[in-house]
Amino acid sequence: MASPLLISPSILASDFSRLGEEVRAIETGGADWVHLDIMDGHFVPNITFGPPVVRALRPLTKAVFDVHLMITPADPFLAEFAEAGADLITVHAEAGPHLHRSLQTIRHLGKKAGVALNPSTPESAIAYVLDMIDLVLVMSVNPGFGGQTFIPESIDKVARVKAMIGDRPIHIEVDGGVAPDTAPALVKAGADVLVAGSSVFKGGSAAVAGNIRAIRDAVARG
Repeated sequence: MASPLLISPSILASDFSRLGEEVRAIETGGADWVHLDIMDGHFVPNITFGPPVVRALRPLTKAVFDVHLMITPADPFLAEFAEAGADLITVHAEAGPHLHRSLQTIRHLGKKAGVALNPSTPESAIAYVLDMIDLVLVMSVNPGFGGQTFIPESIDKVARVKAMIGDRPIHIEVDGGVAPDTAPALVKAGADVLVAGSSVFKGGSAAVAGNIRAIRDAVARG
């Protein structure tokens, strides 16, 4: 049986001057998770926010906090993000030499663990840690900025990841250029968590519910 589709809007595309309101808007608008993109200006060419913002937002919603660490090194900050309220912490396979140790630390902190793959990183890079993860995040753009153009080859990569994980209870998440026109093929290939930023927040908070519904409707039709 196919897993239900989960929508995890990225607040990177939200209005940062109204961040609390934006988080409430995506929850009431039908989002399942809240995707928090953490960037350090080192692993990626941008800087976003850190644990204090995660901690400030945590009381505002019961939605899963899907924390995506685009930072290196990640290990020194895992405990702080866990304490700030992350439910799932995803680290990049490319961000450090000891991926197994990073995942082990996340699990010991009582959190679910994910691994992200940049577009140029083959899925074989995580074959040896499949029994330690709850989620594989396939980047369908190069990380660092919102609003980028979707990389079509990501669809085949999702299918390969799906084949690789077999019947393990691992989510396949896709981040980058997710919109009503790209979502159906990604879900058909095996994705069950879609990160959407620009396509959810376009039009402001009043449009969020309709934008999320448009993604779900496109998948249903597809």
